[in-house]
Amino acid sequence: MTPYVAEDFSSTERAVLRRYFTNLDGPVFALVNLPEVVKGALFARYSRSAKSLRRLFLDEFVNDLDVSGDATVDATVGLERAEALYDKVFFEYGDDSVAQLGGVHLACEQASNILTKALEWGRLMSYLEQSTRYIAYDARLGGRYRFFRDPDVLASPLGARYVGDMDRMFDSYAELVPTMTDYFRASFPKSPNDSDFVYRQAIRAKAFDALRGLLPAASLSNVGIYGTGQAYEALLLRLKSLPLPEANAYADLMLTELRKVIPSFLKRVDLPERGGAWSDYLRTNADAMGEVASLLFPTAAPADEPSSVTLVDFDPDGEVKTVAAMLYPY
Repeated sequence: MTPYVAEDFSSTERAVLRRYFTNLDGPVFALVNLPEVVKGALFARYSRSAKSLRRLFLDEFVNDLDVSGDATVDATVGLERAEALYDKVFFEYGDDSVAQLGGVHLACEQASNILTKALEWGRLMSYLEQSTRYIAYDARLGGRYRFFRDPDVLASPLGARYVGDMDRMFDSYAELVPTMTDYFRASFPKSPNDSDFVYRQAIRAKAFDALRGLLPAASLSNVGIYGTGQAYEALLLRLKSLPLPEANAYADLMLTELRKVIPSFLKRVDLPERGGAWSDYLRTNADAMGEVASLLFPTAAPADEPSSVTLVDFDPDGEVKTVAAMLYPY
């Protein structure tokens, strides 16, 4: 059982989409054969839209593009051209710098809020995430509220309770959206200088912002990522090392789509003696540090003291060093 909801596209829509997206059914797919400015604009619009990226492309972008010349392209089958040079330089010689020269726009949809934090941990990539401040989470996806349904959790004795409790949380959110919208509309009357659209969007944003604290960590989001092959390799190795099953499975989905675009840069990821060994090291190291932390700081009852902050250390020459660092280039 897959936790992801597949989108419905007509045969005509699929014929257009397969020219520019590496997957038409799954939650992860790469963008190809599009101008960079279009990819960037898609991701920018993505962060404030409840639509999936493929639906957004069909509804708001495709009519402004000349797609006639790409009619014979099928991006879902990946690359078939020879990559002997990259293979030799990157894989055989181990020159990782080559993997910095190829980048991919990758859409990661229906990811839990926990997974989005793991996806966005690396600082060598660019991200745009669907914002809970601008998108209502009372809408349903495939007839159900937008929260992650782990197959193992659903199959457990707590599965029914999990879904029921989550549904009630989203019910509360949905009930409060119109209430908070009315409240902010009364608190912030429309200015004569504001258009109806701007005012409506501003009021909705205030309501969503006030209520997003009700959304659980399992809430689903869409993330657009741009990164180099080297950055994706590091991301995948880290995802495979995490104790989160969703992250492990999602890494496999990402690897499948990325290999349709930059296969040479990701050959080491699932080799047992290369990427496998690296992920094992990260996992083992994290487990060991967790054990050390438990020994050093065993769980204890909180002290009955008021909250306070204590300055335990500072550098008396800190300001001088900061100014010196600022002046050094000059």
